Amino acid sequence: MVTALDRARYAVGQSARVAWFMGHYFATRPFHKEDGDATSERFTPSRATPASSRVLEDMAELFRRDLRNAEHGFYPLPRDHDGGPMALLRRSRQFMKDVPVAARRRAEKDGREVFTEDTKGTLPSYFLQNFHYQTGGYLTEDSAELYDMQVEVLFTGSANAMRRQALVPLYDCVRGRDQRTLALLDVACGTGRFLRFVKDAYPRLPVTGLDLSAAYVSEAERHLKRCSSVSMITANAEEIPLPDASQDIVTCIYLYHELPPKVRRIVAGEMARVLKPGGRLIFIDSLQFGDAEGYDGMLEMFPVRFHEPFFSTYVEEDLGEIFGAHGLDRISSTNAFLSKVVTFEKSKD
Repeated sequence: MVTALDRARYAVGQSARVAWFMGHYFATRPFHKEDGDATSERFTPSRATPASSRVLEDMAELFRRDLRNAEHGFYPLPRDHDGGPMALLRRSRQFMKDVPVAARRRAEKDGREVFTEDTKGTLPSYFLQNFHYQTGGYLTEDSAELYDMQVEVLFTGSANAMRRQALVPLYDCVRGRDQRTLALLDVACGTGRFLRFVKDAYPRLPVTGLDLSAAYVSEAERHLKRCSSVSMITANAEEIPLPDASQDIVTCIYLYHELPPKVRRIVAGEMARVLKPGGRLIFIDSLQFGDAEGYDGMLEMFPVRFHEPFFSTYVEEDLGEIFGAHGLDRISSTNAFLSKVVTFEKSKD
């Protein structure tokens, strides 16, 4: 039961969290201007952009929904697992130290710094990018340690709340079943942030995290070390090393906007392959064109400022067509601030 005190604690905690990350967001803006991030300043989107008041209200509604979900029993009262004050301060220093370096890459439009003779051929070319112009791309331990901080600053403290919206369709998958008998695969698990929310809600549910980055898998293992029934795999989602029809649930969080169109379809086939008939795919990624009135211009601007080489094709994709081609039928879709949650079910035929 969620009490009045619980609600007050949630409001205070999330408000403080938003203030912390929003403060970092505004602290970085002078670096962008000084280091020549003029392209995004001059860029005029052809579609409408939301007013700042609309964005803030939609973010506030996300947090209201987050609390309502806990009140309805979809998942426990959220714990963000950001660490204590010293950990926060350490990451803050690391983040601010990297800001001018990332700003230099942005000014020079250098999004392939990690593509070198040493890395060439070791991983898919599309993966060897400095996504968001971040140092190390997705290849280093330092990058893995800073990633969650960088993402929360980008979304001013709302990223975790958006991820948690995937726990609502997960509740429908697990409700009335013995969680110990199920299997969940998180494709592109990154640092394990979403899997930690899954384990908070379902501590006995066996989960597997898969990611292409060994450094990020190591960070996920650290983040999930207190949890039981967790397995981690370093592998390419184009060739998931699991048997056919072995998973009851597959989750995929913020992967598709970072994949080329051809690879999106290959990964869709692999996720469908490992799902059992009647199994569910729970998918979260950015909004696409037409999903939220007034936001299309913001979606146009995002890849101009941040190195996201495949984002412009993602926002125009037909997800129903991509997954439907592999026997996955869309059964629900809902927006969650700047993201959307889509659930697919594998045909039983």
